[in-house]
Amino acid sequence: MIEIRFHGRGGQGTVVASKILADALAQEGNYVQAYPEFGVERRGAPVFSFIRIDNKPIYDKSRIYTPDHVVVVDPTLVEAIDITDGLKDGGWIIINSDKHPSEFKFPARFKVATVNATGIAVKNKLGTLAAPIVNTAVAGAVVKILNLAKLESLLQAIGDAISIKPEDNKKAAAEAYEQAAASA
Repeated sequence: MIEIRFHGRGGQGTVVASKILADALAQEGNYVQAYPEFGVERRGAPVFSFIRIDNKPIYDKSRIYTPDHVVVVDPTLVEAIDITDGLKDGGWIIINSDKHPSEFKFPARFKVATVNATGIAVKNKLGTLAAPIVNTAVAGAVVKILNLAKLESLLQAIGDAISIKPEDNKKAAAEAYEQAAASA
């Protein structure tokens, strides 16, 4: 089983990113769970979202405490909370950031990847300049770095789930897929 924890803030599309990714994984025959955990439900408040992936039915419905990988939708959370809490050795930390992965100082037991999902969302006019919606770009980077699904499956899931600007969202996912940078 593979478990992924997403960290974001309300209004950025964190929950939708995990759902779209889960839909893409399910299209490819995987068993998946995708569910959020909210604190105070307001724009800008920290939110968590979780995905479990397996090749057999998943019965565990608990919160994910020891994820295999972590996705950080809002880069300010890197300094605000311990995003590595419980992260397994060798796990990926995928961050929405315009910085190179080497600029982040995490323990060597973790791998880091970045993608400028915010820049991609702004370029594709997803959300507003003040509040870009980065979910599809983040999902594109996750698909590339973790190699859990094909880009085509993700694009299909975006088309099925996103009714506002579906083509722009697909373009953002494809751009993020191409631009995601991983540490050596």
